[in-house]
Amino acid sequence: MTSTNFFLRVIPALLLATGTATVCLEASSKNKWDDYNVGEIIFHDKSPETKGSQIYHNIIAEPKAYITDQAHDVLETLYFSPKDSIVPVNRLHYTLEDVEGISAKSGGNGDIAVFYSTRHIENSFVNNDTAKVLFETRGVLLHELTHAFQLEPQGIGHYGNSRVVWAFIEGMADAVRVANGGFTAADRPHGGHYTQGYRHAGFFFNWLRQTKDRDFLRKFNRSTLEVVPWSFDGGIKYALGPDAEIEALWDEYMTAMGDKTE
Repeated sequence: MTSTNFFLRVIPALLLATGTATVCLEASSKNKWDDYNVGEIIFHDKSPETKGSQIYHNIIAEPKAYITDQAHDVLETLYFSPKDSIVPVNRLHYTLEDVEGISAKSGGNGDIAVFYSTRHIENSFVNNDTAKVLFETRGVLLHELTHAFQLEPQGIGHYGNSRVVWAFIEGMADAVRVANGGFTAADRPHGGHYTQGYRHAGFFFNWLRQTKDRDFLRKFNRSTLEVVPWSFDGGIKYALGPDAEIEALWDEYMTAMGDKTE
């Protein structure tokens, strides 16, 4: 994963101290996504006077390089190779802003904007734990960058008027975050249903990747081009075969996680 390069730049002393430098150096070898153009990254700190801004710059020395590394991780999780049909991003405007909330992606047609709240950064800075802030910052960024590069279901409406589209889009964004270590096991919600999107769907989709097919997320993303009109069951069958049924897999997942005992 290209994010390893970032951690080598930021905390080389820690890696050496823990004896993991050799492993990380091997992991940081060039891969097929390193040269993929993720678009022009335009970074703008709109709230440099805030404590959240100061914390961000203390943990992220090179914002553009950091965002590029995470974008490559997202692309590697969603696609088989740079030759796939990938959503083009020409410009990515990334801003730090003193606003409520956490983060959000907007825009389209190759011109994407993402804001990250300095208030959220400050709220995450508990007991001077910079590692926790870095973990949260990376996880949030993985989620929003997935929105920039993921494919979307066709033939069933759009994000604003289709619960299925909404659940797929938000579920896949959290699935990519899970797959790249952006959540802890404790972040997995208990019970619920995959149609609730976000972590409910994200942890489920990642479980399918871990237990059914290591390429599940790539195939499930690709299904939106091949299955029209799209549906969860159609996408699952495209990714895992004609005998796969999403409700049966959800029940299997709930049982495996201990959320269903009957």
